[in-house]
Amino acid sequence: MSASTDQNPTGFSVNSNGEKTLLIIRHAKSSWDIGTQSDFERTLNDRGKRDAPMMAQRIKDRNILIDAFVASPAKRAKKTAEYFIETYDRNKEEIIFIPQLYHATTTVFFDVAQTLDDQFNTVAIFSHNPGITDFVNLLIKNVRLDNMPTCGVFAIKLKDKSWENFSTAAKEFLFFDYPKNS
Repeated sequence: MSASTDQNPTGFSVNSNGEKTLLIIRHAKSSWDIGTQSDFERTLNDRGKRDAPMMAQRIKDRNILIDAFVASPAKRAKKTAEYFIETYDRNKEEIIFIPQLYHATTTVFFDVAQTLDDQFNTVAIFSHNPGITDFVNLLIKNVRLDNMPTCGVFAIKLKDKSWENFSTAAKEFLFFDYPKNS
């Protein structure tokens, strides 16, 4: 089964009862014209620079209030997170960089989620393929993505009030959106 892209299109309140919401976001489209730069230093291309603020606004338009922005420190993930945090009128210095999110395995994603501070009810994590696709495919039974597109957003609600229980807690699929879904 594919993820529905039209679920809950008018927005919702995600922080009403202390349950946790996780937005899993793949970095926006990046440039392959890197010359002597490393993969880690790849920047966003023009499409990525257009898509990231557009997707950030779509999430904001759903009335989702993001408490924490967590990102891989790779340039393309960092810049995507910066576009999102700017849309939310927040300070770039608030982004929490976790080096392990660069080329993360599913185990790393679970570890990061389980160690999030419980003061944050809604968290956005910015990372990379292929790990991000593998991770979202483990979260919700009967919801599967063939590939997490660049700047795609996969949102779930944790039926628990503590991130520590992320691995075992029941999860609810909220929505999946991506730039070409307009």
